[in-house]
Formats: sequence, C-alpha cells, structure tokens
Amino acid sequence: MKAIRIALTKGRLEKYAIEMFEEIGIDCSELKNKGRKLILKDEKNNIEFVLVKSTDVLTYVEHGAADIGIVGKDTLMEQNKNFYEVVDLKVGKCIFAVASLPSYKSYDGYNRKKIATKYPTVAKDYFKKNGEDVEIIKLDGSVELAPILELSDAIVDLVETGDTLKENGLIIIDKICDISARMIVNRASMKMNKEKISSLIVKIQQYVDRNEVTVS
Repeated sequence: MKAIRIALTKGRLEKYAIEMFEEIGIDCSELKNKGRKLILKDEKNNIEFVLVKSTDVLTYVEHGAADIGIVGKDTLMEQNKNFYEVVDLKVGKCIFAVASLPSYKSYDGYNRKKIATKYPTVAKDYFKKNGEDVEIIKLDGSVELAPILELSDAIVDLVETGDTLKENGLIIIDKICDISARMIVNRASMKMNKEKISSLIVKIQQYVDRNEVTVS
C-alpha cells in the first residue's frame, strides 16, 4: 500500500511536528537524524516525511505529491491554493499587522498610499476590504526599512513580539488577523485514503487539544 506522505518545513515547525508525531505513535528517528536526506520514512506506520520550503508545501499538497502538509496560515493566505485545511495546530502564533511610523494617517485626502510587504495578496485583500486603493510594493527583505526610507507609507507584515517594530520606531496601526501553523490535506488523498488520514487528523486534533489545556 502507498505510504502517506507528509510535507514539512525545516526549523521550528519541523521540531514541533516531530514532538507531535512521536506523541501519537509515529517513529521520527529518521527525521531526527536526517543528515542531508530529504525523504525520511517510518516503515512501521507506512509514512514518509519530505522536507521542502514553506511556500512549496502548498504546491506539493495541491498537486498530490504529498498527501498532508504542515505550514503557516500566512503562507496559505498568500498563495490561495486548493486543498482541505483540517487542523489549527495552535503553534507559531503571531499576527498579520499594518505598521508604520507614529505620524501615519489612515485617511489622508486623495493621496494613494504605498504599502511595502512580503505578502502582496494579503495586503491587497485587506485594503480592498477597507475600501482603500493602495499601491503595493513587494519586498523580500526587511520591510521595516520602507517607511523609514520613505519608500512606503506603511507595511503589512507578520508580527510576533513587536520588538523589531519598536527598535525601528514603528507602531502597529491595525491588526489584520491571527496566524498559526495549520495541517492541510490533498483533496484526492482525503477520498482515496480517508480512513488512515481521518485517523491521523483525529489523533493530531486530540494532541493539540491536550497541549492547549496544559499550556492554559
């Protein structure tokens, strides 16, 4: 029988995923001692882990190269691909926010605002919903610089502690939404392997619920 393939990203989310999967009885010893390998296996449970970039998790899952993915809600909102979002893992918590210098004015006559961001889709959707016509400037590096150097009026970015904003003299103008890691599933995989994937979803949801109670 074909293995269930799970796409993960390296780093903090991978570390959390290992703890979670081990807790529900999946062998992650290959994953913990991966070296340079990108495909790791749990032969007993017939599960494969693949390590990819966060933006690629969605592509692998949407096209069925992976059955399941674990990725941040920020990536889901920006890319808008086609799959099931099944569990909020309640980790990697932060917010999407509009930030700028304290002198920023939300409505300033007829001047069209310039917004710098790594997340043009999220920014565009937010300002459209608010009835504001803005110019989006896509950046890949430190967006905090943009208002300081007068490249933009404000930024849309992920904010975890707010320390980087403070250190650069910026403040949060508006909170867009909460962000956390999510588990996603390929639509065809859910039909073809419903029993095994549904069982995994239930165990993971129970793990999340248990840990949330412990934390609170």
